[in-house]
Amino acid sequence: MDRKRSDIIADEIEGLIFDGTFGDGERLDEVQLAERFKVSRTPVREAFQRLAQTGLVEQLPRRGVFVRQPGPIELINMFEVMAELESVCARLAAVRITDEALKDLHDTNARCNQAVLAQDSDGYFRENERFHAILYRQSGNAFLEQECLRLHRRLQPFRRLQLRLRGRLKQSMQEHENIVAALEDGDGARAADAIRDHVAVQGEKFHHLIASLKPAA
Repeated sequence: MDRKRSDIIADEIEGLIFDGTFGDGERLDEVQLAERFKVSRTPVREAFQRLAQTGLVEQLPRRGVFVRQPGPIELINMFEVMAELESVCARLAAVRITDEALKDLHDTNARCNQAVLAQDSDGYFRENERFHAILYRQSGNAFLEQECLRLHRRLQPFRRLQLRLRGRLKQSMQEHENIVAALEDGDGARAADAIRDHVAVQGEKFHHLIASLKPAA
């Protein structure tokens, strides 16, 4: 399926923020970006809206759109909460997940594995999004699902970034398989621990993530 032009532009702007081209607090010029990507201003505006959902930019009325990178403490706090919310999803899903959803998780993992073999971190990221969305839904708790989706959107750029760490794709793939195995066994505690470790930012992932945060000029 072809991706929307605005989504591609949003990914490009995200990359320019993380490589320091656009610094924290910098105003993003809609006209210049439209010229840069050789598009009208409409897909650029749509890209801004997507980035605003993740919190990576802030749209201020009558002032414009500004880069907003969270500080390291704020970011780690969000990942801690995300890890705990997902662990609750996994614990609930272990007794509520359907056979059809388990098959969907296996199919998603198969596509994830193809992306690992191709060293396609962006392709893996898209399948990883499906994996987590299935898990949230299978918790059987609509409120929890919506809270997970909201925070997941907020952390999308940083979750994507983690997948570019050397060896991370293969490691993440193994974690996915451990999560599904625990769900198949109906072992809520094991599933919760597996996904908590999968989401938590620690060790080398922590250093890589903090190094990615570009200070304001």
